[in-house]
Amino acid sequence: MTNEVGERIRSAVARANRAGRPAIAAFLTAGFPSRGGFADLLESAVSEADLVEVGVPFSDPMADGLTIQRSSRTALEDGTTLPWILQTVADLPPMKSAAPVLLMSYLNPIMAHGFDRFAADAAQSNVTGLIVPDLPLEECVELRSVLDRAGIALVQLVTPATPPDRLERVCQASRGFVYAVTMKGTTGASVDADTVGDYLERVRKASPLPVLAGFGVRSASDVTTLGGFADGVIVGSALVEAIDRGEDPAAFVRGLRGEETAS
Repeated sequence: MTNEVGERIRSAVARANRAGRPAIAAFLTAGFPSRGGFADLLESAVSEADLVEVGVPFSDPMADGLTIQRSSRTALEDGTTLPWILQTVADLPPMKSAAPVLLMSYLNPIMAHGFDRFAADAAQSNVTGLIVPDLPLEECVELRSVLDRAGIALVQLVTPATPPDRLERVCQASRGFVYAVTMKGTTGASVDADTVGDYLERVRKASPLPVLAGFGVRSASDVTTLGGFADGVIVGSALVEAIDRGEDPAAFVRGLRGEETAS
């Protein structure tokens, strides 16, 4: 069963790599800029990105920079909840090229929902994976076991400060892919793509799964550079900012691939 968990995610990354490019995972804050318009934005993202991460708004998003903090606050003020997010994902129309959808959530909303109930509801909503930035490896066994049984991948994160022995253990424990945070601190800053190559190569050597680089990915140049060291990239704050400007997620993702300029 473990080998099957995350297979849709791994296959999506592999398809992008076979096409000669890094996979692009697009992050959207659920319910931003409004609950009423979010379903259309999500549908646009899944039509073009290789993976889509839907951020569950939280009142104390300690790993996120100002852009995602503000988007989370806006979404919470508009009444965005975890059950509403799951229903919105479940209501996505079937599309041949639809990207697998993962949720990115702090632990508190998952605990409030209940691990078993969350796993069942997420599986029913066709969620393929979960990223929990404040859940350390040593405390993830219970949630990972519940998600494994439901066929949902619990993705683990590593950073440039992760020691080699811990890096091995985290990579072995991950499902779907390994999330390689490219810098210390929070999301939103620009990544110096030329300086993270050694780190990403270390992660790839330790990981049996695809490695996606996240935090600070803002441009087609970042995607190209990081794609030389990782299997894919995750774009978050830059896409949230684009959505706030009224841009279309699908067009923005195409711009990151160099197919058209993201305005």
